[in-house]
Amino acid sequence: MSYETLLSPITINQLTLPTRVVMGSMHVGLEGEENGLEKLIAFYKERAKHHIGLMVTGGAAVCPEGSGGAHFMSIYKEDDVDYWKPLTNAVHKEGGRIALQLFHAGRYAYKAFTGYDVVAPSVIKSPINPDVPVALNGEQVKETIAAFASGARRANAAGFDAVEIMGSEGYLINQFTSPVTNKRTDEWGGSFENRIRFSLEIVKAVRNAVGENYPVIFRMSGVDLIENSTTEEETKQWAQQLEKASVDMLNIGIGWHESRVPTISMKVPRNNFVPVATAIKQCVSIPVITSNRINNPIDANAILEKGAADLISMARPFLADPAIVSKTIAGNVDDINTCIACNQACLDHIFDLKPASCLVNPEAGRELELQLVPTKTKKRILVIGAGPGGLEAARVLALRGHSVVVADESDKIGGQLNFSKIVPGKNEFHETLRYYDKQLQKLNVQVRLKHKIDDRDLLIDEADEIVIATGILPRKPDIDGVDRENVVSYKDIFEGKIAARENIVIIGGGGVACDLAILLKDKGAKNITMLQRGNSFARGIGKTTRWATLMELKMKQIKMIGGISEYKMINEEAITFSINGEEQSVKADLIVYASGQLPNRNLFDRLKEKEKKVHIIGGAKEAGDLDAKRAIYEGTVIAREI
Repeated sequence: MSYETLLSPITINQLTLPTRVVMGSMHVGLEGEENGLEKLIAFYKERAKHHIGLMVTGGAAVCPEGSGGAHFMSIYKEDDVDYWKPLTNAVHKEGGRIALQLFHAGRYAYKAFTGYDVVAPSVIKSPINPDVPVALNGEQVKETIAAFASGARRANAAGFDAVEIMGSEGYLINQFTSPVTNKRTDEWGGSFENRIRFSLEIVKAVRNAVGENYPVIFRMSGVDLIENSTTEEETKQWAQQLEKASVDMLNIGIGWHESRVPTISMKVPRNNFVPVATAIKQCVSIPVITSNRINNPIDANAILEKGAADLISMARPFLADPAIVSKTIAGNVDDINTCIACNQACLDHIFDLKPASCLVNPEAGRELELQLVPTKTKKRILVIGAGPGGLEAARVLALRGHSVVVADESDKIGGQLNFSKIVPGKNEFHETLRYYDKQLQKLNVQVRLKHKIDDRDLLIDEADEIVIATGILPRKPDIDGVDRENVVSYKDIFEGKIAARENIVIIGGGGVACDLAILLKDKGAKNITMLQRGNSFARGIGKTTRWATLMELKMKQIKMIGGISEYKMINEEAITFSINGEEQSVKADLIVYASGQLPNRNLFDRLKEKEKKVHIIGGAKEAGDLDAKRAIYEGTVIAREI
């Protein structure tokens, strides 16, 4: 397949991009780490090698009150010019191009992080922030405009190839544009013309600061996904006015952080928001970038070929695989480690004030820590278990030069990823399994499926070292009647051994139980009730997706009962339990337990007794809530140590 359009050059002002692929802005949280700049440079260098048209940094605060905190970039001090030069020099040395994003959080900033009062167009608190903002007065508005201009000048002096003005995702500029957050009565509020004035004056000031020949990109909100916010017609007019104000390219953002519509999770269909960018492209003459849930070159090229956009922004996909464009150029698209939009190690980490990484590529953000060094002594390594941790261990061991055998009693690789991939809205896990299957073939890893290993197996005797990645076992709850025929484990359902029935009770309320409920509903179960001792359902699911999971459960009319103090009994018709001393029961044709796991480490313990050199990772080491992120990370670490 040809990717001619995607791989064709485009010139933005005086800057020629070799491909139409933009690595969109991502806050990766490395800045506040020890040796943060060194880590950030390593992160961008790794991606600059691979023919990305333009990389955009995470948001760099133009003034201290607009920052996200110490772990964010900044561009409001003169010292920042020299501070960022090693980064731009490193990117240019690798042949890359990098733009700095000029950023002001507005009412999304946290006083606890910045030490400054939170500011906004009006005194309207964000539903996702604790601080009530202070309204900027007229003079402060002008000072903020000047701060964007000064930031742009510094970015140019620091060697950045362009600037992107952040006017999307509900940050300060977007807050001025929307009637929901802008209730001002002066020249900066009221009419639509007044609400967009702030953004236009910023563009003009930035242009004046950097000159005619320096590329200025504006990330505008294509749709806010906030009730009673900027209209579609107003958005088009805004785009046209931004072009008139001398913007060279528009990058179309989708939604605000507080909107209750998923925009980037796995549950959002691929390419879902491309029509938003297309509508804007049709009313301007400057290039338009489309973004959100575009994760592979096939879709990206098709979007460009039909004229739906001029460039494609992929952000998180470059966490999953820095070499997407290089692999596309080489015709090795099947080798791409595809972003599955799980959010577990990227956005969830950031919201927990941790550096971003990637579930399917734990090297992301750890480029200095997780380097790949060829082995000096080639060994025969047996990996027992073809789940995510075992697959990653096998891949890295083989890359380093070891001879690797993977054995699993199942008839396919993937372990419990095979459960996840069949849940509605989680089919992206197919991509991860496709990637590992391809890599193991290329690296000549022997894969022995339908092979249940015991401690007398010949493969054990032949191995120099062994990695145990046998995963977990469902934990059977201690309830009177739990051994009845109408009681099964979640594993039985996911493996297709038991069909859905009309009335189902699920014991458990964590991530596995939620997936199970959604799957059973899709398979035709009419009444599903989830039971648990705690009151907080979907626990263990990250902040960025938990709310969407709970919303989906409610939309599917799945009943959730928490606060159970004691499970009394299961019979052929129902389960009985008590809450606050009051006995209750729920009718059930089928009861499924999904209330925890136990580590499957029996083989590890037996092999240790035989004094074999054996390592243990993932759920076999410590039972978690089907934590593929931890398993893959532990797999990649142990494979570097052997």
